[in-house]
Amino acid sequence: MEMTNPTTNRQPQRNLSGKLLILTLFFAPAISFSQDKNKPTAPATLKKLTLEQLMDIEVTSVSKRPQHLAEVASAIQVITRKDILQSGAKTLAEALRLASNLQVAQVNSSQWAISARGFDNVLANKLLVLIDGRTVYTPLYAGVFWDVQNLILEDVDRIEVISGPGGTLWGANAVNGVINIITKSSRETKGLYAEAATGTSLPGLGSVRYGGQLTKNLSYRVYGTGFRLGHTVDSNAVKVNDDWSMLQGGLRLDWEASDKDVVSLQQNIYNDRPNPDATEKSLIARGSNVVTRWNHTISDRSNFQLQAYYDHTFRDFRNNFTEDLKTFDIEWQQSYEHGHGNQLTYGLNLRMMDHKVTNLQLFQFLPERKKLYLYSLFLQEELSLVPNRLHLTLGSKIEHNSYTGFEFQPSGRLSWTPVKKQTLWMSVSRAVRTPARIDRDFFLLLTPELPFIGGSESFKSETVIAYELGWRSRPREDLSLSVSTFYNTYDNIRSAEPGPEPFFIPITFANGVKGKTYGFELAATYQITRSWNLRGGYTFLKKDLKVKPESRDINAGRAESDDPQNQFVLQSSVEVLKWLELGTLIRYVDRLPKPAVPSYTGLDLRVAFKLGKSFEMNIVGQNLLDSRHFEFLPSSPAPRQIERSIYGKLICRL
Repeated sequence: MEMTNPTTNRQPQRNLSGKLLILTLFFAPAISFSQDKNKPTAPATLKKLTLEQLMDIEVTSVSKRPQHLAEVASAIQVITRKDILQSGAKTLAEALRLASNLQVAQVNSSQWAISARGFDNVLANKLLVLIDGRTVYTPLYAGVFWDVQNLILEDVDRIEVISGPGGTLWGANAVNGVINIITKSSRETKGLYAEAATGTSLPGLGSVRYGGQLTKNLSYRVYGTGFRLGHTVDSNAVKVNDDWSMLQGGLRLDWEASDKDVVSLQQNIYNDRPNPDATEKSLIARGSNVVTRWNHTISDRSNFQLQAYYDHTFRDFRNNFTEDLKTFDIEWQQSYEHGHGNQLTYGLNLRMMDHKVTNLQLFQFLPERKKLYLYSLFLQEELSLVPNRLHLTLGSKIEHNSYTGFEFQPSGRLSWTPVKKQTLWMSVSRAVRTPARIDRDFFLLLTPELPFIGGSESFKSETVIAYELGWRSRPREDLSLSVSTFYNTYDNIRSAEPGPEPFFIPITFANGVKGKTYGFELAATYQITRSWNLRGGYTFLKKDLKVKPESRDINAGRAESDDPQNQFVLQSSVEVLKWLELGTLIRYVDRLPKPAVPSYTGLDLRVAFKLGKSFEMNIVGQNLLDSRHFEFLPSSPAPRQIERSIYGKLICRL
């Protein structure tokens, strides 16, 4: 028995009941299914970077300290501000399409399925996402609500995308990858920025941001942004009323307190009205967050960072079921250079999540309110075995959570640079996906006393052992290449176990699936001329999941995800004239096996006209090769198609 909607579903789905909405949003996928410590690169400079300068950009996600991109021993891709703006992306989720090592699929107007190296789903739970050091996470299902992750894309400095485990540094959920979104310092966003856009799939978008100096060493920016995104269509090309809107605002302060101390403070508040089920009443999603960070230089060899944040999110599903989450997090880390090029990095993290839901009569999380505690310690040593040639990195994170107690996530990496501009690396690592509330505390009842589906107190953490081998090279000054191969073995993947005969209820969540994935990722950047740049990549993924002998998983190990075997991305950015820019993005996504989705090729075009020094007009076409196509079929709502669209944007920079 496989609880998924067939692709032959031709009827629009309207006004689902409260119980069915919650069931499909949370249960069906289970059954049928740091911020940089240095100043960011100035915007004007970034647009003119040569390939050599781009390879020298410092990234922080791999080792929690600045490293040159060309030397990193990991499968990492960097999406720069220029890449984002040239693509014509409207939202943060759209911008992630630029990373060829991610699987990114739009499900409907407000929902996305985003993952790395497989296990893609609307409720994907094996990818860790951070925005300026704040973990974007709900313990409800151990994933990300993408409809509330919003930024003015102009203010993004870069997005670092790691495919492969990052548990040693980042902890639980960094199983298949890490997305680290880093915005620019307020020192780099002075003056006025405003944008307004409208089009066929974009009824309206508007943003205003202003930055300046309060004192010589204290800078600020304030912003407000909002949009309304248009509808999708169903299997019969009939309009579905899933259009939605969002408002967001906030501020950032950056204070250079001394030559050795930098302090930052960020605050965001948002109000969101997603409507994935196309009902008469949209969901309500609102929240706020505050992040403060202190970077201190102890000496030329040592520094530390202290960060704390508070994040409050609230979702009302308009059927008397709500989720209220308050997260308190504090983290300290220190780096110390010793010997000849050796680097020791260690840190502590404390997190408390106060999670509360309002239950329905037959749909419940028990208890309704639960405080989840997370304590962790990480230690990583980078040893220079042969200076500038051979480096060994060893480390582990020791983490204690409220469900399974202590978890260990070790890793070892070896990088070899035989000649300049050539790096060969390999790694072995272990990472875990700790239980979420849906795995342990969720119950769907047939009657108040008779459970139909439920979590299990014995549900354990899902685990992966990952083996990676990669090569990064710059054979010419205008060409960079990277190849990453991987072989992952998974155990204790979630299964749905039937109860005893004759009715086979209750169905409980267990760890009855294991398996492997393997494949490779290619990425390249070619700077044809100083004003014309090509970047792209290809990903091959093979997955083989099996039911354990002691398991009777009702979905035969096929419920976890729906992934393309082949994927290709190519982006072209060219400055034709001083006043004219062209951006092109081509994406090929292979078919999805089950539920079956045909392969498709997407083409996005952006034409930008510079109207003097301060104004710019963009015309962007998206999905131009076909009138509409499916990208992902969730268990609910009914299948939606993404249409061809065009929009125009006017930008002012003063």
